[in-house]
Amino acid sequence: MTNITRPIDPSQSLAIRQEALASRRRANIRRALFGTLRALLLLLVLVVLLFPIVWIALSAFQSHIDIISPAWGFKPTMRNFEKVFDEYNFLQYMWNSFLVASLSTFFSLVLGLPGAYAIARFHYDWLGVVLLAARIVPGITFLVPWYILFSRMGLNGSYVALILSHMIVSMPFIVWVMVPFFEGLPIEVEESARIDGASMLGTFVRIALPLAVPAIMTATIMSFIFSWNNFMFSLVLSGDETRTLPVAIFNFMTYASIDWGGLMAAAVIITLPVLVITVFMQRYVVSGLTAGAIKG
Repeated sequence: MTNITRPIDPSQSLAIRQEALASRRRANIRRALFGTLRALLLLLVLVVLLFPIVWIALSAFQSHIDIISPAWGFKPTMRNFEKVFDEYNFLQYMWNSFLVASLSTFFSLVLGLPGAYAIARFHYDWLGVVLLAARIVPGITFLVPWYILFSRMGLNGSYVALILSHMIVSMPFIVWVMVPFFEGLPIEVEESARIDGASMLGTFVRIALPLAVPAIMTATIMSFIFSWNNFMFSLVLSGDETRTLPVAIFNFMTYASIDWGGLMAAAVIITLPVLVITVFMQRYVVSGLTAGAIKG
């Protein structure tokens, strides 16, 4: 049976093309509206997040009168930063914060990395639960026992007391960042090293740690930031010679008044190192936090 092809009506073909064109136009309009809405939402989020930072940075260069009586124009001044370093000895506080944050992070890595490896490879889940409980419990719960213990040992106001107390925050975090990463490392590589004569410690140092560098970088950066920003332990356990930056900022607050210019300059000094570390190390943080998400 012969099929007879009917000719296409030109008007019908034109209607089909017009409908397809109209459909593409509607799709383009929807994409444009979605892109505009997304850009507006991102702009709103950026404004909300950046406004306090920009306001603090600008206020750090204003006089006290300009801060309490805001105006569009002001004459920038460095007096606030001069006051911070000359009158309040902030270089000593910066050194204290850096020393405490660095040493607490270092010792937390020394204890936390083997602990995370043991939990991942030997399934010491109870140890993970204990460390998780220490991380979840509010820090103020440990404050009174720490204070009594350090007082009887004569360590109140010392670097040792601050470093040990900051490790309560940093070591559990390091463990819980590293456990999923160690679990995701291929066990065959470590077994090959053991067959070649490497000890358990040698396998951990020569195989597991080099492979875990992205996660270690993440844990190090985050632990350092946590310690740098820690206020509560430093407020109670530090002394005049070991006071850290978050505590030293109270020097600008008195019963009668608040030195807003010095306070803003001090806030910039405290925030700037953390901001620089975050900006330049964010790719390591992101890769390290997601590295252990996929096992195999």
